[in-house]
Amino acid sequence: MEDARAIAEETARASYGRLLAWISSRSGDVAAAEDALAEAFRAALEKWPETGAPDSPEAWLFTAARRKLIDNARRHRTQVEKQPALMLAAEAAEAAMAEEKPFPDERLKLLFACAHPAIETSIRTPLMLQVVLGLDAKRIASAFLVSPSAMSGRLVRAKRKIKAAGIPFEIPDTDNLSIRLSAVLEAIYAVYSCGWDNADGSEAGGAELTHEALYLARLITELLPVESEGWGLLSLMMHAQARSKARRIDGAYVPLADQNTALWDHHMIAGAEAALASAWHLRKPGPYQIEAAIQSAHAASRIYQRDTRQDIIVLYEKLIEETPTVGAHVGYAAALSAANRNADGLGVLDRIKLARISDYQAYWAVRAHILAGLGDLNAAEEAYHQAIGLAQDSAAEAFLVGKLRSLRRKK
Repeated sequence: MEDARAIAEETARASYGRLLAWISSRSGDVAAAEDALAEAFRAALEKWPETGAPDSPEAWLFTAARRKLIDNARRHRTQVEKQPALMLAAEAAEAAMAEEKPFPDERLKLLFACAHPAIETSIRTPLMLQVVLGLDAKRIASAFLVSPSAMSGRLVRAKRKIKAAGIPFEIPDTDNLSIRLSAVLEAIYAVYSCGWDNADGSEAGGAELTHEALYLARLITELLPVESEGWGLLSLMMHAQARSKARRIDGAYVPLADQNTALWDHHMIAGAEAALASAWHLRKPGPYQIEAAIQSAHAASRIYQRDTRQDIIVLYEKLIEETPTVGAHVGYAAALSAANRNADGLGVLDRIKLARISDYQAYWAVRAHILAGLGDLNAAEEAYHQAIGLAQDSAAEAFLVGKLRSLRRKK
């Protein structure tokens, strides 16, 4: 009984996005596909503990969801006579579904549908996180600093828009690709970041999210090999993933400069370097490629004992030209500090508007480090307090508390 329930839950985590993408692309209705899939998972949790898990759990769920979708459409038609097209679409979807087994992974089509210009820009990434990865509105709302109810309402409206506008589930043509690809890559990176932030086990599913993001990025490079930023994003995430086992030791946070490189996945680093090379060969530079190059320089510094500090500074300057985000400026300040240019780093931080950094934990952590390096221990202590108060990761919080204690011993 428990084994059957565990199989149902594991299949839900592993297959939700693939199932939803396939059913949605045939029905054209994301919300209806979600409802049907939810009912199929509910039926699995009720039946499998009694009858045992089927040989192919994913196929069972697919069949059950397909039937639920058709049944729901038929019931809806009897209630709303003015919607005969709904039944025709459902019946066409049923015929299409019956033709293809096993079904292909069509999550990229769903991602590009969510990135359609008809969908409001601010909701595209949250919508992709929910429909492709199955993240709930509460978790997405937390990442985007809005209330769960507000996020839920916006997601519902976006799904209605997809249905009402008849947005196609397809990879767009070349003329419309670049603007939508940017939104898709942003969503994939957001997925990776959600998993990376929870990779220490503070929330279930962290590893699954990072693996899914890497898979989707690889899918982008396979289907769109001439898009350099796809390669850049893949390289960036692979560099980060290669160091995942070294960033926590017995639950304690370990900064990159102190990590044991023997714990790094050097095969994955080689893959990251190959992806970055593929990006550069296309001669269409972009921010993901620059961020990947920064990570490559950090890796070279540790593995080959090279002094790459000036290279990293130059790359951050280029990144700020491309995308002058708060994160890019904070990274630039940290790079200047690493090159013994604390005063210059502090100047970079001081030029950022307060409204943009009041709740940005990394800013206060870097500011504290720089102020300590300049000998302004009182101001550094205040900045550490700010960083500690904003920390959402218990390991990072403990690391900062340790830095604060060390600082106080110097006073």
